[in-house]
Amino acid sequence: MAPRLVKGFLTVGGWTLLSRILGFARDILIARFLGTGAAAEAFFVAFSLPNMFRRFFAEGAFNMAFVPLYAKKLEGDATEADAFARDAVAGMVVILTAFTALGIVLMPLLVFAMASGFAEDERFPLAVMYGRIAFPYILLISLAALVSGVLNSNNRFLAAAAAPALLNVVFIVAMLALWARPELWGWLEAPTRSRLIARGLVWSVPLGGLVQLGLVWWAAARAGHRLLPRHRPRMTPDLKRLLVIAAPAALAGGVVQVNLLVGRQVASYFDGAVAWLNYADRLYQLPLGVVGIAIGVVLLPDLSRRVRAGDTEGQQHAYSRAFEFSWLLTLPSAVALLVVPLPLVAVLFERGAFDVDDTAATALALMIYALGLPAFVLQKVLQPLYFAREDTRSPLRYAIVSLVVNACVAIGLAPLIGWPAAALGTTLAAWAMVWLLARGVRGLGAVAALDRRARRRAWGIVAAAVLMGVVLWALNLALGPLFGGAWRSVALAILVGVGMVSFFAFAQLLGAFRMAELRGAIRRQR
Repeated sequence: MAPRLVKGFLTVGGWTLLSRILGFARDILIARFLGTGAAAEAFFVAFSLPNMFRRFFAEGAFNMAFVPLYAKKLEGDATEADAFARDAVAGMVVILTAFTALGIVLMPLLVFAMASGFAEDERFPLAVMYGRIAFPYILLISLAALVSGVLNSNNRFLAAAAAPALLNVVFIVAMLALWARPELWGWLEAPTRSRLIARGLVWSVPLGGLVQLGLVWWAAARAGHRLLPRHRPRMTPDLKRLLVIAAPAALAGGVVQVNLLVGRQVASYFDGAVAWLNYADRLYQLPLGVVGIAIGVVLLPDLSRRVRAGDTEGQQHAYSRAFEFSWLLTLPSAVALLVVPLPLVAVLFERGAFDVDDTAATALALMIYALGLPAFVLQKVLQPLYFAREDTRSPLRYAIVSLVVNACVAIGLAPLIGWPAAALGTTLAAWAMVWLLARGVRGLGAVAALDRRARRRAWGIVAAAVLMGVVLWALNLALGPLFGGAWRSVALAILVGVGMVSFFAFAQLLGAFRMAELRGAIRRQR
């Protein structure tokens, strides 16, 4: 694997792992203090609104269009590339400031569109109030995503990868401070301690966004990238090109977010389901974030440069190594989440306001999401093949098909199987998207074909993951009594440790993984 790609994967993946661990700590505290009650569900909906539009504007349409254009300009003139970035910053500030103001005014409509099942109870006014406080986060985090794109394109991954961890730090500090000294926070005007903590969490959202933007802006300035606009927004030829490329990606991003809306709408009609799906989402997001985000962030700029240079062999190598890396870390994670979901959920969340019934429901959602985890990550591997060539129309068509699949499954099966239909729709839609993306890149020839090494190792990884699943299943039965007492955290640590060791041992024996290669890549990185 190319040293530069490995360095990027390890840097982004390592910091994303830290962010996800802090995210677990955050969610453990939320489950402890809020459980699955009205305040918890209102917070989850309020927080998901700016995050939904963040993926739509920043990490979706805009970033997928901006990064290839910026990366290509870097090949010619870095000064010209930064001028393009300043124009993009100016345009984003104007557009998102207006959008934020509009969203705050229309928040009741947004909440109803997100969770109409809330309309008849106290969750609706709570979600509207929380949403208005949290919504400015979209402007801050979208700017942070743009600046992160500049840093990543210049092979500076550290600050951009570390920034998300800061949001979780702000959340954790806020909850602990509110729990320890509630008398100091009377200005939040909350009737109970749980509502006080929920209100503090909501105010932490824009504060966390400001901290994230501050970090990446400082890192960009230190690297010599002056991104503060020097004039009012103007429509340059480069920005016109950016909008032309971004428009289909924006529509595709909108379709993806409608997919999320469908699941949230179905869940909102079942008490507690929004919270169960959210906690399950946090667990499967750990491998998805560590692997999928690392690959998406690093692979797109690298492929864009190789496409510009006409390096066909390099494109195939980058794509094959990204697939290999994702398959190696994602498949065993999916098997583990499928085989031992109950111990994971119970040890992490079952305390305080989060009871045994919540554990069972969350574990069921986690198993359904685990079936789709490889698909979620493979999308991150396949999409850069399109975006590096400035093709955003094809992913749009495929996203529309996945939306239809999701809606048919989630809405059609909800009367029969209840809230799990929301998770099942998400999983099946993800696999439909992967099939369409893989089918669509066949015309690229060798560039989009896995090399011999990747094809050979893929089946070895599958076999190693299955064998690891058998080990986990047997060990979970043996450790069963420990999970009911004070030693449950130790039992989970043993389960996780044995699972990791057994998978990599099987992978080594089957030739699907070579520890010497990883050590060599890390040594070259250093």
